Amino acid sequence: MDIRKVKKLIELLEESGVAEIEIHEGEESVRISRGSTVAAPTTMVHVPQSTIATSNENEVAKPSQAPKSEPSSIDNLTEGHVITSPMVGVFYTSPSPDDPEFISKGQNVKVGDVLCIIEAMKIMNQIESDVSGKLERILVENGEAVEYGQPLFIIDPS
Repeated sequence: MDIRKVKKLIELLEESGVAEIEIHEGEESVRISRGSTVAAPTTMVHVPQSTIATSNENEVAKPSQAPKSEPSSIDNLTEGHVITSPMVGVFYTSPSPDDPEFISKGQNVKVGDVLCIIEAMKIMNQIESDVSGKLERILVENGEAVEYGQPLFIIDPS
């Protein structure tokens, strides 16, 4: 594997906040990990929006335009705790298409329960609840692209 590729991977890892990455190219592979004390998978998902690089910026721009008007309409429709996306990626409601959804509307959740997966840069990041309560609304469809800070769920903590 080219040393320039490895250096670039290290730079991306440092900028993104991801704790570990493993790449396979044919018979060669490389695993790069930080020496951090990551306690929960949710700490791995804090990726600043500015560090995401894509080859087609038009695709990234389209999803980011729609949700900007959503937070005010969400606040007006339902009171509760809003769980937002900690990164740009693709939203999934289950670990695989054949598995049941992590959570459904009306279900009670506890702190630390997995609510969804966001795929970013071929890494599946579990998003956990940071509050206990009843799931009032799921604001994103399965397989939909989400942006950093986009509302995903509304949980009634009462």
